[in-house]
Amino acid sequence: MIEQKRTTIILFSGDYDKAMAAYIIANGAAAYDHEVTIFHTFWGLNALRKDEDVLLPKKKGFMEKMFAKMMPRGANKMGLSKMNFAGMGPKMIKDVIKKHNAVPLPQLIEMAQEQDVKLVACTMTMDLLGLQAEELMDGIEYAGVAAYLGDAQDGNVNLFI
Repeated sequence: MIEQKRTTIILFSGDYDKAMAAYIIANGAAAYDHEVTIFHTFWGLNALRKDEDVLLPKKKGFMEKMFAKMMPRGANKMGLSKMNFAGMGPKMIKDVIKKHNAVPLPQLIEMAQEQDVKLVACTMTMDLLGLQAEELMDGIEYAGVAAYLGDAQDGNVNLFI
């Protein structure tokens, strides 16, 4: 019997380049028939945020509203880990990505979903930052650290990005 290979990634960073690396690895692992989970926590949740404003069922408090305003809304709005240059860095890297026919982060996320990569939003972090499920992409899962550990304990590759 062939053992199912498993890759788990904790995406903690809210940086475009680091999220892009996580999704490149995830898509590569899925292409090699790994069962892949990306557990998005803290700033990594920004990769899952919808671009547009969302009508929320529950009112947000002051701090929750502040987090919502300060955090980038969606993968395409995330900054770079280095050379952000007051917002010019992300534009420059996206131009380089396009010039080299590489796949930008929003499409890498779509590819991951098409390959059945399990995208998980950390519910504890959502509570801390005041994020509601309606603000995040469709087709993702919601879980806590115990669920991540359940996936990771049988993992062949476990990464923290």
